[in-house]
Amino acid sequence: MSKQPTGGRILCVGEAMAELMLGNNESAQPSIGFAGDTLNTAIYLKRLLKEPSELSYVTAVGNDPLSSRLLNMISAESIDTSLINTSADRLLGLYAITTDESGERTFSYWRSQSAARTLFQNGNELDFSHLAEAEVVYFSAITLAILPASVRTAFIAELDRLRKKNNLIVVFDSNYRPALWESQGDAQKFVSDAWRITDIALPSVDDEQHLFGDDDEDGVVSRLRGYGISRGALKRGDRGPLSLAEHLETQSIELKFSTDKPVVVVDTTAAGDSFNAGYLSVILDGGDDRTALHAGHDCAMRVIGHSGAIIPLDEWTQAS
Repeated sequence: MSKQPTGGRILCVGEAMAELMLGNNESAQPSIGFAGDTLNTAIYLKRLLKEPSELSYVTAVGNDPLSSRLLNMISAESIDTSLINTSADRLLGLYAITTDESGERTFSYWRSQSAARTLFQNGNELDFSHLAEAEVVYFSAITLAILPASVRTAFIAELDRLRKKNNLIVVFDSNYRPALWESQGDAQKFVSDAWRITDIALPSVDDEQHLFGDDDEDGVVSRLRGYGISRGALKRGDRGPLSLAEHLETQSIELKFSTDKPVVVVDTTAAGDSFNAGYLSVILDGGDDRTALHAGHDCAMRVIGHSGAIIPLDEWTQAS
């Protein structure tokens, strides 16, 4: 990747939701928080970045108590909320999460009328002006899936235009959720279009194989290379990440856990999102790919030892 960030504005674009955590048994007392794939990455990225950067979250919320508390939570993370629109007739989306004894999770969603589905839409007009001053834009396939098809098309086209005009760096994670898409074919089309304009790719091998039917990991990497991708990381769960940088394409990180400090998996929610944050924090601070892979892995290992997507800021600071 020839383009290098210089400490400018980073935009993370997507859907933030209320998170109802139900635990792993029906007698557990529910608790509520806020999360969403790109929001999770934004929060951990802001916490990890060493060089001064303005990080903004771009979404739409409702005019309701949960939306107000979400905005307060994002602001408390020193993330700019000035680009978040408020919908007069829609509310914040909600999901409930249960976990089994191994930390694997099951979700239930209430998001069909989420305010975030109106993102970039101003009446009958589209408004992408928020993107104009960005140096880096991070989004996911969930960001695309919640938007009408015409808005997805225009959003990708605008990112492509800004890459050429402003040297914008586009970062994409193909976080595939079949239930959000009209069809698998639609998802394939729009995710492929997004990969073609991506500068830093952060896919998961499971998502890619599920969506595109690749026979194996080599097939995934080959297809990604066909889009022109030459920077990023392929997430492979407990096998560790694989660099997508051309000079490191055959190298991966071997997982080695200290025997006196084993990793206890409590909740795998946000594992990939937090990896993205750790990886990007190094790349955007000018670090090398190998260090970035380790940083992503370390961040994810920390997050899966905690219940819920976001480790509270005070707990994060005390443990740092």
